[in-house]
This record gives sequence, structure tokens and C-alpha cells, in this order.
Amino acid sequence: MRKNIHVLWKNWLPNKALPLWSRKGYDPVRRLYYERLTYTATPVVLPELRLMVQARQIATFCRAQLDGVFYAAEDALHCLTEVERRYWRCDGQAGWIFSLAENDAPASTVRDLYAHAFILFAYAWAYRLTSDKRLLLTVRQTIAEVENIFQAPNGGFINSVPQKETIRSQNPHMHLLEAYLALFEVTADQFYLDRAQGLVSLALNKFICLQSGFLLEFFTKGWKPKEPFGENIVEPGHLFEWSWLLQETLRLCPDVRQKDAIITTAERLYDLGLRYGVMQQSVCDAINECGHIIEANTRIWPQTELIRLLASRRHKTHEEHAMLHGITARFFTSYAPQTLDGGWIDRLSEQGQPLVDYMPASSLYHIYGAAREFCAAP
Repeated sequence: MRKNIHVLWKNWLPNKALPLWSRKGYDPVRRLYYERLTYTATPVVLPELRLMVQARQIATFCRAQLDGVFYAAEDALHCLTEVERRYWRCDGQAGWIFSLAENDAPASTVRDLYAHAFILFAYAWAYRLTSDKRLLLTVRQTIAEVENIFQAPNGGFINSVPQKETIRSQNPHMHLLEAYLALFEVTADQFYLDRAQGLVSLALNKFICLQSGFLLEFFTKGWKPKEPFGENIVEPGHLFEWSWLLQETLRLCPDVRQKDAIITTAERLYDLGLRYGVMQQSVCDAINECGHIIEANTRIWPQTELIRLLASRRHKTHEEHAMLHGITARFFTSYAPQTLDGGWIDRLSEQGQPLVDYMPASSLYHIYGAAREFCAAP
């Protein structure tokens, strides 16, 4: 069975998915990526293009070229040049704008931490591909802007500027950790590792519910759970994503601070996600910190996070092997059926019915990460 699914990934990724999104999903005139395609692979022209989506596509196509899987990084690097010119400081202020309008003017000049994390991630992979030192200059300037624009008391950062709400979120911090780990891996510069370790400490000390062991999503400005116990949102996909990132931290820095706590937390998040967040070989959207399902619909990205995490585990049990192959097989039957020819269904109801009428480009980043881990797994 593993051989058959391995062949599926090997055929689908370079022959279907990556060609589709590098061709139909790319606007050669603007040198930017479309955010969506219809199920018949027609670009959906939206009134604005988010920085986050551009950054994810750039990173993915750079990774694919580095892996020797697919060669479309030239367009991705052209896109990076355009993105830097159009999104960075384009309104005369520090940082990167949130989105660009159809006329190439800023659509939203909000500074968004999540988007800044992904542009750093894109630069990490572009630098790994090109070795262009100028990219690291932009990275350093962007990090300085992040630490100035989003600075907040009690550790971590605020979500956006102007600040829309006082709620603090773990998610942008998770992706900032991902970016710093990617930058550390390619540069071996302690500057990035120090920041990664700071974010890991924040997660261990603030994001984890002491009573339940779950990693929560939303907090007060003082990093207390946003809601009373039993009413806080937990996303199983993020449990798996954090578990994998903590493993990555250990891989890249075996002598990292709080090593024992990192090992324990990575395993606990994995166990809790499996126990409470997986039903019938699908990862549900949300549970609470008591483990009760509060959103049984599913999205494609949590499936890929579990696939990646399972594939990365060195000593899999028989049950883990079976789950990996079962959830991957379901990925190809339910979320990425062959009829979509390299596309996917992003959201399914509890009954398995599509909940959206378009294919989001942003899913490719998650899918590629899972595929490369699966194909590399023993």
C-alpha cells in the first residue's frame, strides 16, 4: 500500500499540482500569483492579493526546485522582486502592506504579523536557492521592523497594526518560528536561532493550557486564555504543526534550551491531536480544551499537517503506519481527487460535501510540506 501511495505523490505533485499552480495560478503580466482557481482551473480575479499567499507560493516553488521535483522557481523569484517592490514600504511606512489592489496600489496598508512571518519564510527559501546575500539584508531589515512594529508587553507580538483587537494569537508566532528555523538552517546564524528559541519558550510558557495540556489559539493581552476553561478553541491541525516544529527545533539544535520540555510537549501535542482531533481518518477543524469537538467540518491543511508529522516520525508503530497510509489515501480520494487534475477541495462538511466553489492557492504550501516529508520517509 505504501508503494502505491508513494507513486501517487510522485506522479501527482510534479505532473499535476505544481504545473497547474505554476501556470494557471500565475499571472505572467503582473508577475504575481492568483489567490484562487475555479474547479475548472480558471483564475479567479479578486479585488486584492494578500502578501501571505504570494510568499507561500514563492517559498513552495523555490523548495520544489531545490528538491529537484519541479522547475518553476524563475517565476517565483520574479514574483519576489515584484512583491518587494509593491508591498514593502510602498506607502512610505516601515513594514509590508497586507494586500495589493488590482491597480497595483495598496488595498490594505495594515501591517500583519502572520504575513510578515511568511515573507521571511519566502526569503529563507529564496536565499537557499540563490545564495544572493542581498536577500538576507532585506530579511534583517524586516525582522527589525517586526520587532518594532509589533512589539508588545508580556512577550511575543500583537497581531496587526493598526491593532484591530486586543486578542493575542499563537498562530502568527508559530509561523514566525517556522521562518526563523528556515533562516537558521540555511545560514547557521545564531541571530535566528535565538529568536526561534524565544518563540519556543513563549509557546511552552504561555500557549499551553496547564490544566489540559492543549495548545490554545487565543489569549488576552496578558497571555491568559481568552475564555473560561472549556470554552477555548483548540485546532488539531495546529497541534500537529507545533509538534512538527518542535521536532524541527530539536533537529536543528540538539542542545536547545528546555530540551526535555520540548520533547515532552511535542509528544503530548501529537497524542492529544490524535486522541481528540481525528475522526474516521480526517482531522476535524476545532475542539475545546476538554477534547470535545466544536467544529466537525474539515479543511485540507490539517490533513497535511498530520501526514507530515506521521511521516517524520522515525520509529513508527504499526498503527502509525496504517494511519499515515489511510489518511493519505483519503487525501487523494476526498480532498484532491484525480478529476481536479492537480487541484483540491479546501473545505468539506462533516458528511464529506464540498463547502467552497474554488481552489485556494494557499493550500499548496501545506501540501508540498507533507508530500516532501512523506516521500523522504523510510
